[in-house]
Amino acid sequence: MTEITIHHYLILSALLFCLGLIGVIVRKNLLVMLMCIEVMMNAINLTFVALARYFNTPDGHVMAIFVMAIAAVEAAIGLGIVIMIFRNKESIQADDYRSMKG
Repeated sequence: MTEITIHHYLILSALLFCLGLIGVIVRKNLLVMLMCIEVMMNAINLTFVALARYFNTPDGHVMAIFVMAIAAVEAAIGLGIVIMIFRNKESIQADDYRSMKG
């Protein structure tokens, strides 16, 4: 059996980030786009923690905590904006909001 190395974590992180990026680009639903952004942030956290463990420093763990805090704020503000937009236009499709005029 092979040992799991840092390369495995970095490849998984890159795949998760690409999956989230594709989701943001392809999907039209604002809630799904927010979830894909969360997947991208989790991929970044995985990279930070893997590198911190590899280099035996706490820096990556501290950065991961900051990224989690930013993700929580992004989720709260993003969901608030989506709810406000839904109340005004009764749709959460990104194509409906190309112009923020009236």
